[in-house]
Amino acid sequence: MRNKTAKNKETNTSSDGFIRVISGQFRGRKLPVKDVQGLRPTTDRIKETVFNWLMQDTRDTNVLDCFAGSGGLGFEALSRFAKSATFIELDSSAAKQLEQNITTLKLQNAHVKNTNTLSFLEQKNLNAPFDLVFVDPPFRKNLAQTSCAFLEKNQWLSSKSLIYVEVESDLKSFEAPSNWLLLKEKKAGQVFCRLYQRQAN
Repeated sequence: MRNKTAKNKETNTSSDGFIRVISGQFRGRKLPVKDVQGLRPTTDRIKETVFNWLMQDTRDTNVLDCFAGSGGLGFEALSRFAKSATFIELDSSAAKQLEQNITTLKLQNAHVKNTNTLSFLEQKNLNAPFDLVFVDPPFRKNLAQTSCAFLEKNQWLSSKSLIYVEVESDLKSFEAPSNWLLLKEKKAGQVFCRLYQRQAN
């Protein structure tokens, strides 16, 4: 969720460097966000849509928040009793803020990887696969397609993983892996939101 254009200014997310957890055990908590150039936290409006889709499917999941930025999606999942969350964030200051917010919430089940998402996903996963994955890459860089291909190819996903993908609404070229079933989709301003479920081969 970094390096995107300044859009969705109607968001309920405050402009003073905070995100707000909208539901669950941390409901109403505000978490600081570093003033990193181009970082645009997912809006409350979009988060509400996404987690309405995931209402019955967040608890006890292992979550991967790719291109984490503010961590808004990952923290929302943890608030709704996800089993664990891994945040991948390239910018060192944003990654440090994620770690501080994990400490603030006293979470023992969240971890930050300060690294390039594509480099991370390009490796074969040797640990437990993820049940819920957020793919919300910087816009105009054609990262979504490659990220999703790596997720499928390199054993990052459990047999029935749910994958949320957010891309710019005018991106026509994105195609999910052939064994991902599209469950939900919605256009919100300049954003196109899609929820897929992996079908085991």
